Order: sequence, then C-alpha cells, then structure tokens
Amino acid sequence: MIDANESAETMYGFKREELLSLNIRDLGALKKESHFERFLREGKEEVRFEAIHFTKDKENFPVEISLASANLNGQSVTLGVVRDISERKQAEEAIWNQAHYDALTELPNRCYFKSLLDSSLKQAQIEQHKCAVLFLDLDQFKLINDSLGHNVGDQLLKLVANRIASLCMEGTLGRLGGDEFVILLSELKQPEEASLIAEKIIHAFAMPFYIEENEVFITPTLGISIFPDDGEDQETLLKQADTAMYYAKELGRNNYQFFTRKLDDKIQEKLALGNHLRRALEREELSLHYQPQVDIRTGRIKGLEVLLRWNSSIQGSVSPAVFIPIAEETGLIVPIGAWVLRCACDQNLKWQEMGYPPQSISVNISARQFREPMFIESIAEVLKETGLDPQWLEIEITESIAMENVESSIKQLKRLKELGVTIAIDDFGTGYSSLNYLRKLPIDTLKIDQSFVQDIGRDENGEAIVIAIIQLAHNLHLTVIAEGVETEGQLDFLKYKNCDEIQGYFYSKPRPPVEIEQYLKREKVSFA
Repeated sequence: MIDANESAETMYGFKREELLSLNIRDLGALKKESHFERFLREGKEEVRFEAIHFTKDKENFPVEISLASANLNGQSVTLGVVRDISERKQAEEAIWNQAHYDALTELPNRCYFKSLLDSSLKQAQIEQHKCAVLFLDLDQFKLINDSLGHNVGDQLLKLVANRIASLCMEGTLGRLGGDEFVILLSELKQPEEASLIAEKIIHAFAMPFYIEENEVFITPTLGISIFPDDGEDQETLLKQADTAMYYAKELGRNNYQFFTRKLDDKIQEKLALGNHLRRALEREELSLHYQPQVDIRTGRIKGLEVLLRWNSSIQGSVSPAVFIPIAEETGLIVPIGAWVLRCACDQNLKWQEMGYPPQSISVNISARQFREPMFIESIAEVLKETGLDPQWLEIEITESIAMENVESSIKQLKRLKELGVTIAIDDFGTGYSSLNYLRKLPIDTLKIDQSFVQDIGRDENGEAIVIAIIQLAHNLHLTVIAEGVETEGQLDFLKYKNCDEIQGYFYSKPRPPVEIEQYLKREKVSFA
C-alpha cells in the first residue's frame, strides 16, 4: 500500500503508518488467489467484489471493494475504494429471515421448510436412505385462543415450538402456519425411529404449559409419512402425512398414525361421499325421521326429536355417523341444516292442521351452524315463513358447543330465547361444563347422554352420574330427558330417580312421518 485516507484508519482501527506497512492480503480473509491478485493478473481496468476484512482488533466485517487502474505521477497504480457494508448485510439478512422464518416461533416457515425438505430428499435419493415427515396439529387450539385470548395463544405456540424442538434435536422442525408444525427426520434407518419421536412428543405434552398464571393443557395429533415408501417428493409426503394426521384425529386425537395406501383409499372414498352429499338435496335423497320423547310417568308423547336420514342413489343408506361429520367438514351442514329446520317446522305445522295434539319438535344444531353470523335471523325467518308458533320448536346444541366459547354462547342463546323457542343441551355429561356457567345458560332441558344410560344396571359410576345429572337439572329447574333407553330395567331406574322424560328404542326407534302419525293418534301409550 502506498497511501490510505482517514476513513480507512477509522474503518480498520490502524493508524496510516500502520496501514502502509501492511500487505493488502493482511486485511482480508486469505484465499489461494485474492480478487486483488486476479485483478492484477487479468489486467482488467475495473472490478467490484465483496469480501470479509479484519480490524486491528481481529474483528471481521463485510466490505465492498472497487478496484480500478490509475496513473499516479507516471506510475501505474491500483486505486481501491473500500466500503463497510455491515448495515446492508444486516438488512439483507433480516429480509432473508423474514422470507424464510416464522416471525412468532423463529422456525423455518412453510416455504423454507419445503425447500429444506426438497434438498434432504435429493440427498436421501443419492445415498439410498429413508426420511420421515411428521405432520403435527394441536388439538382444539382454537378453544384456547377463544377462551384465553390470542396473546396467550401466541405464547403457547412459542412454548410448543421450544418443547418439540428439544425432543427432535437431530430433525428439522418447521411451522406451516396456525397450529400446524412439521418435522423432518433425515437419514432414517427404520420407520420405528419416527414413531419413537412421536411417542416422546405425545408424552411430553402431558405436562402443562404455564402462561400468564394460566396452567394450559393441550395435546398433539401426528401423522407420519416415509420416503420413499409413501412418496418421492415433498408435496406428496406432506399430503400423506396430513392425511394420516386427520385419520389420527378421527381416532380420538392425542395419538399418531402412519400413512398407508389403505388409508388413502379411505380418504378417497370420503371425498367421493362428500361429492355425492353435495347433490343429495337437489336429488331429494334426504329425509327426516322423528323419535318420540315420552313422559316417564304418564306415557304421553311430550315432543319429537328430528333425525336426518340419507338414502343415496349411489351409496344406498348412509349412516348419519358417516355423513354428518363430512357435512361439518365441508360446510354442507349449513344448507342441509337450514333444509332440516324448514322441513321440520313445515311438518309440525301440518300435523297440527291435521288435528293432532301440538308437539314440540327438537332440531339439532351443529357447531358450524351455531357460529354462523345470521343463525338467529335464519331461524326467525323460517318461523315467520312457515307460521309455526315458536313454542313448538326446540333447538338442541351439544354441551361441547355451549362450552366452546361460553360468553358468546350465552349471548347467542339469549337471542334464541327472545324468539320464543326452547333450548336443550344434548349429550350432557360428555363435555366439560362449568357449573358456574351452566346456571347462566338460558336453557330449558338437559339430555343425559346415552352412554351413561347404557351403564344403568352394569356400572355404579355410570348410575351415579345419571343420578347427579337428574338432581342437577331439577335444582336448576330444568326438564331432564334420558336418551338411549332400551330396557325395562333402565326405565324403572330412571322412573325411580325421578327422570322426567325418556327417549330410545324401548319406546320407539326414529320413524318417518307417516308412522309417527300412528303414535300421535293415541293420547297415551303404555310401556308394557
């Protein structure tokens, strides 16, 4: 070096005399041939490049160097302009991180994870080894968001990410979005290694998360796909792992399942069924059956529960346990539910016009319907258009729906009550009701879930629950109905414990309107 200015002194921390005593290579990371030496060798007039240079204190920093040939007092020299680009590099790194990492958890985001997965699969193909993709979804995370707030939800996601990361140090963890995480296990020797990781994660989630004085419990459900057995590209493997995860959800959550071809066939069948269900209304394949709710003392019919049936022209008779969840998932439950409500109200009014004693009809409302913004207005419109007196319509929601967002449920149910309809809580005893909230719900009826009724005569704990629900209902001045009554022993027990009404095959299975009319002709029935 033959000269250096004050900026160079400031940048490197050397005095001018010190800089002039150095070789240019003393300032940068050593390479076999530096850009500077190549510039001299190739004889170019000008060149620009980036490099890493060092200060006097041996701290490195990025620089941009422009070299140009010049003539100084008749002597050929090289003029070098060095710029400290630390801030630019930091900004570029920040932009890169924003594009590749999730801002909340600092994990690889969907796009970057897919890129990492692509690279890993190419390497696995070359080296002939297996990989595993674990798709993880948090069970009922929305409930925590709704009940404790989004701030708690965000903190929970961060804690979840840390806990998972600590359990799969040799894997790559990413967040796909929402409450969905994905894990890549490279260089897998046996698929069982993936199941061990899944079991460790499930076991670890048995411990609570502590957030803002809240003790939060949440469970994970995982689906696993294996390369190359289940797919040879990232898109297929993620799809298969997602499919396996949803199957695990159907089995009750808080477990893991491997993808199988049989499972894929099942999913395809489900998709086909969903497509057929979309046309069921226009093809008039849906119908309503009614199951009597009977006064346990007098034997008189007190009401009728509406139950949906589907006789598909392609599939034949399809169980509600099969098609109702599909309707929920696809959103078809909203138009189908509206059709059920209108048909049920029309039928009830028709029976009254035929001279039969007025009966209350109970219509089940799904969670998706209950959350619809215009749900109350749609019921009011049906009542107005059909002309049915609101007192003869009962709306049934499950305990879990009522408890999902209690404050919101209370407001919604109060608006329903203002219409003049009655309200029942279905499947009571299977959810997690707070008695404090239960007394605030503007409801008229509790329906004991049939699983407890089936325990009568077989399990003392089940019987104790039935007794407790009956007493609770009466203390709150509610009517209590036992569902799924099938035997005389169950009937006698419920009558002795002062249950108000029963519903079940002991009296009648769900029947079409024409058969129900035979029951309505009788003022009173016998249980004999």
